[in-house]
Amino acid sequence: MTDRPFTRADLDALRQWDTPTICNGLELVVPERRAIGFTVEPMVAADRRLPPIVGLARTGLIRAKEAPRGAIPPREEWYEYVAAGDLPTIAVLQDIDDRPGYGAFWGEVQSTVHHALGVAGCVTNGSFRDLDALAPGFQIVGGRVGPSHAHVHMVQMRCMVNVFGMVCDHDDVIHADYHGAVVVPAAAVKKLPEAVALIARREKAILDMARAPGFTATKMREALKRAGEIH
Repeated sequence: MTDRPFTRADLDALRQWDTPTICNGLELVVPERRAIGFTVEPMVAADRRLPPIVGLARTGLIRAKEAPRGAIPPREEWYEYVAAGDLPTIAVLQDIDDRPGYGAFWGEVQSTVHHALGVAGCVTNGSFRDLDALAPGFQIVGGRVGPSHAHVHMVQMRCMVNVFGMVCDHDDVIHADYHGAVVVPAAAVKKLPEAVALIARREKAILDMARAPGFTATKMREALKRAGEIH
């Protein structure tokens, strides 16, 4: 078991907030990452009603447009790699075709198998299908929906990937929902709840005043002052 600066309970706690809120908290905890570490293209969620997913990244590269040109990682090794142990996992797959999403890795079978292995969901720039038959509770945040799996296959696993600008490596903590995904530095996991609470107090001062009758630009100045004084 790897020694990590957080527990499963710490990861589970982050599921109560959406991904934009986690990004806000990271701006306080690790301000040097304010403009990096998150997806920057529109994404499609398999089910917007599902809560956020949080887990350790299990990374891989895939292709689908053409059949494999050489040896590829055995599918059983991928399943062994992604299976959750003491902490939940999230599959993070980068489609490296010149047209990502040409063929879907994810559908009824893969979502069911991964869900049974304890995988919380997937983040990918590739595509997915079988919208009405995906494993219940298994979230996919992907680049597009498509009908065929074409020649989809794994090219490499346990490697650095880039999904819509989010550079991610094996074992990185990922937080994702229908807004997109973000890498949470390990050292930031335990610090985020306090940071999120601070931001909520600051925002409440502004929102309460903006929602009150007679709101003006002058009152907004006062709200900003009050928000800045909350610490």
